[in-house]
Amino acid sequence: MRQYGNDVLRTAYSYVKDRDAAEDLFQEVFIKAHYNMDKFRGDCSIKSWLIRITINVCKDYLKSAYQKRVVPMMEFEEDAIVSDNDYEEVENADRNAQIRRAVESLPENYREVVVSVYFNEQSVAETAKALNVAEGTVKSRLSRARDMLKNKLEGRI
Repeated sequence: MRQYGNDVLRTAYSYVKDRDAAEDLFQEVFIKAHYNMDKFRGDCSIKSWLIRITINVCKDYLKSAYQKRVVPMMEFEEDAIVSDNDYEEVENADRNAQIRRAVESLPENYREVVVSVYFNEQSVAETAKALNVAEGTVKSRLSRARDMLKNKLEGRI
């Protein structure tokens, strides 16, 4: 949990876009991993296995009737409060928020690849195993996602 917790939490947040729900799903992932550790075959890394569990738990959550009935409250960004003199930090926070919104707006199959490779720092091979797709598929999705992000961030879309 200490080693891969941040990766699991980031992946969960990228799916549900709600900090509290992501933290709940984070706990569910590690509970499932604990109870199913004997089913881990070792044909991929523990990290890939945990990310796959995270993706499945998030998809189940998003499909659930509870999620469809509950309207999330507006989330306040605590990190947005900075001193008046810290313009560079404000610009960086704004740039990071733009990038996050652009990544979140990608179609799911492209977003999964971007989050796995760039945010979770997994290799193409690890990403392919975690998502149950071929390495070539990961590479082409990553390339298309980069193009989409470039267009979004340059204001073409």
